Amino acid sequence: MSRPVVEARGLTKIFPMPSGAVTALQEVDLLLDPGESVAITGPSGCGKSTLLHLLGCVDTPTSGQVLIDGVDVAGLNDAARSRLRLTTIGFVFQRFFLLPMLTAGENVDLPQLEAGAIRRDCRRRTLELLDYVGLADRVGHRPSQLSGGEMQRVAIARALANRPRIVLADEPTGELDEVTGEQIAALLHRVHLDGTTVLIATHDRNLASSAHRRLVLGGRDHRLHEPGVDR
Repeated sequence: MSRPVVEARGLTKIFPMPSGAVTALQEVDLLLDPGESVAITGPSGCGKSTLLHLLGCVDTPTSGQVLIDGVDVAGLNDAARSRLRLTTIGFVFQRFFLLPMLTAGENVDLPQLEAGAIRRDCRRRTLELLDYVGLADRVGHRPSQLSGGEMQRVAIARALANRPRIVLADEPTGELDEVTGEQIAALLHRVHLDGTTVLIATHDRNLASSAHRRLVLGGRDHRLHEPGVDR
């Protein structure tokens, strides 16, 4: 039996606030198997983004564990955590976060260069990825010259640049119209079919329905559960 790509054990995140501590997540458990596609839904403010940030090693939990390929990330130093984020995890965000001064191609080049890729190999990979997302003719365009859907496609190409084991997508259709959102959903489904583990936090029912498994975050206990079950 294969080892989970990502495992969360009892993840709790509490934010100290002037008015009192706020619990965003409480003892969340999650297993993601290789090649699996999972959608997490739930109301705004339920902790979906917080969960993805913890799983992606962007933030640290108040308590609990995150294991990537069986490695407890709490035991890694800052350099090792950064390397893990760069090479094993791909991020797709609601607002794209492309660097505006760089072209589409340069935005996809960047994580590869940071990982130590040779520039020639890097550009070959970038051109392959932009063709994969249907933007081979936009390699020299800056974000201001692209539509919202095109920017998200570039962001997906960037997320795939270093051949990550898992793609974490946080509301990837939230800034897009319905038709463009469906196109992005189809692209993420293709990413999954091509063998990458995909975890999506979303309000988009169509996007959630494209995943093999759906979980709901929220309810009275701030935990993950199957749809229709509020513990």
